[in-house]
Amino acid sequence: MSDTAWLTILGIGEEGLDSLTPVARSLLDQATVLVGGERHLSMFSFSKDDKREQIVWGTPFSAMVDKILARRGEKICILASGDPMCFGVGATFAKRLPPEEMYVVPGISSYSLACARLGWAMMDVDLFTLHGRPLSLMHSHIQPDARLLMLSENAKTPNEVADLLTDRGFGDSKITVLEHMGGTKERIVEGVAYCWSHPVGADLNTIAVECIPTHRADVLPVTPGLPDDAFVHDGQLTKRIIRSATLAALVPLPGQMLWDLGAGCGSVSIEWMRSARGAKAIAVERQPDRVSMIAANAQALGTPYLSIKEKTIPEALDEFAKEGDRPDAIFVGGGATSDDLFDRCWAVLKPGGRFVANVVTLEGESKLSEWHKKVGGELNRISVSHASPIGPYHGWRPAMPVTQYVVTKRYDG
Repeated sequence: MSDTAWLTILGIGEEGLDSLTPVARSLLDQATVLVGGERHLSMFSFSKDDKREQIVWGTPFSAMVDKILARRGEKICILASGDPMCFGVGATFAKRLPPEEMYVVPGISSYSLACARLGWAMMDVDLFTLHGRPLSLMHSHIQPDARLLMLSENAKTPNEVADLLTDRGFGDSKITVLEHMGGTKERIVEGVAYCWSHPVGADLNTIAVECIPTHRADVLPVTPGLPDDAFVHDGQLTKRIIRSATLAALVPLPGQMLWDLGAGCGSVSIEWMRSARGAKAIAVERQPDRVSMIAANAQALGTPYLSIKEKTIPEALDEFAKEGDRPDAIFVGGGATSDDLFDRCWAVLKPGGRFVANVVTLEGESKLSEWHKKVGGELNRISVSHASPIGPYHGWRPAMPVTQYVVTKRYDG
């Protein structure tokens, strides 16, 4: 443990004090301020002589984090459930503090306990949390034969999970709810999504799902190229084949940020976020009705954290400039003829970042040609034809060709 560590975070199980190692017990004794939920603090019997300050973890979560950081340097101990670095408070503080200022003693995570109970190999399971997060996050994880483990928001979450699976055509999925694992109140409840009828149980629960599709299952891949009808749109949509080529050019990478300028129904930014773990995106669209479509599509397709800006592209770029944001990739799906658009985007694009623009007009092509002359890159014309009826036969009907500009910003430019 570093001499500069002032914040200790202890992961505890349902056994309470008995779940702590001797090292963790010593760290708890040394703390002058104890922080935890009511359930955590109630696990300990403090003597009358123990005058240490006790703080019950309150809401909002971010305010409590700031409150603790404001007392930097005091000997503070946070009591948390399971492994604090696994979707827990430890991971939050690790984003705000250097590692030498905090010391984390993990307990056994709910995921580890659940896998042990179910006989599941953890590396074969999708792990995520619904605690404090939208239920719609599930959508991008629901695939045939997938195994899911999720931390619940509360006792009602299993019913909500069952309803969502049934609505998606995965009503045959097996659901297991594991409550108070590792304690005297441990209970396991099993059932099937479409006929889930168990009464509401404990708020502290973990949900395991074995995804089993029915004949009407809505199977949506995580690879780019969702069907066009997966999106609510008014025709302002980057079509599936072009969208696949566009995402390939943008190269979604874990944790990276995309600016989707002229987002239409949000298809490119949504697929970007679905394609890589932790990928982020901002969709800029000036028309209110399309902004509503983007929000609906983001919820339905498992990307509820997509940031949506109802602004013109110049207005959005002005806002981004004030905030000092820099993207890893930029896609221009509309507004390519705007003055100074490329220069402004190129200036803020991170080194190694990708810039991609699609146009269908001659005026747009002229702009792409200008940009190509400035910094190089690739100019491609993508033509797609679809088979369609011609009387009793079929023939090829060409769609409007798309000109695509792709360029990567060098690290020296």
